[in-house]
Amino acid sequence: MLTPSQAVSASRILREHWRKGSKVAALPPDLQPRNRAEGYAIQAEIESQSSAPLFGWKIAATSEAGQRHINVAGPLAGRILAETVLPDDGTASMDGNAMRVAEPEFAFRMANDLSPRTTPYDVAEVLAAVATLHPAIEIPDSRFADFVTAGEAQLIADNACAHLFVLGAPATADWRSRDLVEERPRITLSGRDFIGHGRNVLGDPRVALAWLVNELRALGLTLRAGQVVTTGTCHPPLPIGSGDRMDVDFGDIGRVSVRFA
Repeated sequence: MLTPSQAVSASRILREHWRKGSKVAALPPDLQPRNRAEGYAIQAEIESQSSAPLFGWKIAATSEAGQRHINVAGPLAGRILAETVLPDDGTASMDGNAMRVAEPEFAFRMANDLSPRTTPYDVAEVLAAVATLHPAIEIPDSRFADFVTAGEAQLIADNACAHLFVLGAPATADWRSRDLVEERPRITLSGRDFIGHGRNVLGDPRVALAWLVNELRALGLTLRAGQVVTTGTCHPPLPIGSGDRMDVDFGDIGRVSVRFA
């Protein structure tokens, strides 16, 4: 089991590579997490190095395409740090970004805390604690030079490949009465059109949100009121480059966009 000081040392290595935009082959053998719990222990130290309150949470690999992209068998939770959040229609730097993909996502802002308890939360309970639904774009990356072979535990330590995040305005439509499974956002990426699908997000973005709540529950963590959860890409990760622009139209749920420079 990693000691607290080892978790701190591992997190500092990953945070420094994030700051510099550089890559590491792997964590030193004595600092490598051996399981998901140790990966999350390292990730928690990354949050402690942030100067602002935690903005929210992300879920990596909620689709089969996302799982293939980073070679894992299922979802991973990561923290969205406040300093990684860009304004809608803002500009994302491509410096040091090796993944070079962007992902259109459904994001939920919480109205109430959901604290750890002995029994799992169901989808209805989780949705009752939501304030607003937002369109979003995630721009992931890894601090590992070869993220495909880094493995699940190290990728969790690497904040589940969190990098940059764009949050659109809250939906004004009655999204609670909609079947988010069948939402098909239109994505325009520098003149090319793509269609996403809500069912790509663990079968249902609402199910993905409940998964995140229960993953935190198992870790003894509270999902806080005001925090945002982005639930994973509704389209296979789309390659991006400097000079590109992504616009995602979720219909009456809203729109979100970002430029890449």
